[in-house]
Amino acid sequence: MIAHNFHVAQLIVRNLDEDLVRDLKKRAGEHGVSVEEEHRRILKEALQNSASSPAKTFWEFLSQMPTAGDESLFERDRNTLGRRTSQELFED
Repeated sequence: MIAHNFHVAQLIVRNLDEDLVRDLKKRAGEHGVSVEEEHRRILKEALQNSASSPAKTFWEFLSQMPTAGDESLFERDRNTLGRRTSQELFED
């Protein structure tokens, strides 16, 4: 028999909100695993995703935003010298 010398760390989390624990138990049940295993999966997923995906640049963030509709809604009348008053906006 070969003995492997693996170091397994333990993590104790105290002072958790009861609602959070209930939600964790529910999620674990939905996945058919123990609460402890679900906790491990959540931690692993959260840490791997944050480490593997570098922060987006401002332009990357903007390019992923959905379109807001017809761009003509945002066009400005270049013929007017100043800003229109709120009364003028509703007269058209």
